[in-house]
Amino acid sequence: MTAVASRQAHADTTRTVSAGGWHSISPLLVAVLSAAGAYLVHRVFIRTALGQSVDTAAMRGGDVRHEQVTEVLSRTLGATQLAVLAVVCLVAAVVGALRRRFDLSIGAALLVVAANVACQQFKAHLDRPDLDGSAMPNSFPSGHTAAAASVAFVLILAFPRALRGAMGLIGAAYVTLVAVATVWAEWHRPSDTVAALLIVLACGALITWVIRLRRWGGPRPSSTPARVATLPLALVGAVSAAAFTFGLAALVLSERVLPDLVTGRFAFFTGVAGIVAAVAVTFHLWVRVTAGDPLSGSDNGGNAR
Repeated sequence: MTAVASRQAHADTTRTVSAGGWHSISPLLVAVLSAAGAYLVHRVFIRTALGQSVDTAAMRGGDVRHEQVTEVLSRTLGATQLAVLAVVCLVAAVVGALRRRFDLSIGAALLVVAANVACQQFKAHLDRPDLDGSAMPNSFPSGHTAAAASVAFVLILAFPRALRGAMGLIGAAYVTLVAVATVWAEWHRPSDTVAALLIVLACGALITWVIRLRRWGGPRPSSTPARVATLPLALVGAVSAAAFTFGLAALVLSERVLPDLVTGRFAFFTGVAGIVAAVAVTFHLWVRVTAGDPLSGSDNGGNAR
């Protein structure tokens, strides 16, 4: 019995160490993959003629004339202002402080600053060769999308885990509206918004990794994410990714083999499908990353989801 108990204890310890190591390293892996994804988007849609042509066609196809749709999109863009973002970040910082998680308050502020500064610096210094004849200046990545996504990420990070699922769904819906609105207004191409989402996710995951390193050895709750958010996001992501793949293939055929195969509206909705898929994937990953965040003193045990 003693030998059996000893082996069982050793196995439990090994699993705990392994789980703890993965818990600490997983945000860093998400950050690296997100940064690589943003780089890939830039290489495909900015540095190639075909990528630029498809991207620009998706932007210019969004000639939306429906009065109610136009009003909703215009108001959504207008609401993404620095003052609003500052207030939301202040609320997140206060919530973090009330939860006795000052590391989350600091991390929330760093996430917003890092993500938005990174996007503005990339936009200012990245070159966009005119390969599609549009003669439009560089707009990669989207500052509006980065601002909206960073605020949504901050709220998910700062609020208790019991509310993170709902915050994830609300944030994903809001960011989707902002991203689509920027394309509809011809401020940005779809690739600009996708890259912004990936940059925000990379910054957030990197900051989360630093927070977990700081709390190494402390109590670690179950990292089961809120299914109220992950299941809908996974479903929406899968459907929209399939629609985007089909639409992108048709756009490539139209550009290279069969001119006028698709309409401008088809190109626009293909871009929208790509944006929806990117939002679903990034928010799904962020909800999963934050689910492993250690509980505060005010959270109730390991049951909050």
